[in-house]
Amino acid sequence: CVLSLSLQEPTCKVCSQTPVVQSSKHLFLDLPKLEADLEQWLERSTGSGDWTANAKQITRSWVRDGLKPRCITRDLKWGTPVPHPDFSDKVFYVWFDAPIGYLSITANYTDQWEKWWKNPQQVQRVYQSGHTL
Repeated sequence: CVLSLSLQEPTCKVCSQTPVVQSSKHLFLDLPKLEADLEQWLERSTGSGDWTANAKQITRSWVRDGLKPRCITRDLKWGTPVPHPDFSDKVFYVWFDAPIGYLSITANYTDQWEKWWKNPQQVQRVYQSGHTL
């Protein structure tokens, strides 16, 4: 439930309960640490012509305005659990774990998944750190 301080006697539209403001500890990506590397990569990448004008403009505005730390966990009952004892009641936010979904769904479909994903002649996997695996 989302609580707006301007509401009088707020209730949840789904369960009719009064929302309660609570604090919660979460994990964040420290995106400001990546700004310098990201700017260099953007210079090289956007110059290749593979980016749409809209994608370039939106990405540049994010960097221009300064990257902010990004929360990667949620207080939900469903999702991919965070494998750390201090966050056992958390799951990863879907946008954070979605890229690994392509590999995991292939692994669920066939035991031959590594022939595709670990084939450097046909596949190059690049992760957020910029390291190729």
